[in-house]
Amino acid sequence: MKIGAIIQARMGSTRLPEKVMKKIAGKTVLEHVIERVKQSDLINEIIIATTTHERDDAIEAEALRCGVKVFRGSEEDVLSRYYLAAKKNNLDIIVRITSDCPLIDPIVLDEIVGYYLKHDYDIVSNAGPDICNRTYPRGLDTEVFSFEVLENAFNNATEKYQREHVTPYIYENSTNIFYYKNNIDYSKYRWTLDTDEDFKLISEIYKHMFNGKHDFYMNDIIKLFEQNPQLYEINAHVKQKEIK
Repeated sequence: MKIGAIIQARMGSTRLPEKVMKKIAGKTVLEHVIERVKQSDLINEIIIATTTHERDDAIEAEALRCGVKVFRGSEEDVLSRYYLAAKKNNLDIIVRITSDCPLIDPIVLDEIVGYYLKHDYDIVSNAGPDICNRTYPRGLDTEVFSFEVLENAFNNATEKYQREHVTPYIYENSTNIFYYKNNIDYSKYRWTLDTDEDFKLISEIYKHMFNGKHDFYMNDIIKLFEQNPQLYEINAHVKQKEIK
């Protein structure tokens, strides 16, 4: 059984252009994401899914430098990009991650993938469209589903927003979904990168915790916030973009 993390990345972000190539602690955001995902014990392969746009040549070059595979597909139809990346690499199980999460947690990844492997759900997720189901900080978002479930979405999703994003069709058309929840609700924290304020916060976290090694994870960062409550205020006002 081949388990692959597909990480979507592009240079053309609307709110913070070229964000995945921004440097934090001397490395690009994309390199940090890749290094953290590589710590997973259950993920066999990492594929960066970028677009065919010329500006995304830089993402391909960075991904290859970091030693992972690259797939290039449609910029607008991200669902097709994921599906074709999974098909080309013969993935049985897909772990969906976005490249704007430089604090992605391999411990959380393996917990969610492990839960998926032991049960029979269409998708196991700590994210999803309904914020009521969130208990993890935004920026640790992980969704796990089979190639068959992805193929069904690819073949049947017709709405524009269902093609621009990977999983809306799955959430809307399955009753077999498991929302993986933490025993403490940390959903108020925002550790994803979408604005200048987000970049400032994540840079501060790295200043405190990164000494050349990715040896700090969710609980360590929570402790940092408890000791430095002013960190939370840096991007507390930022609202997540809506899908529709």
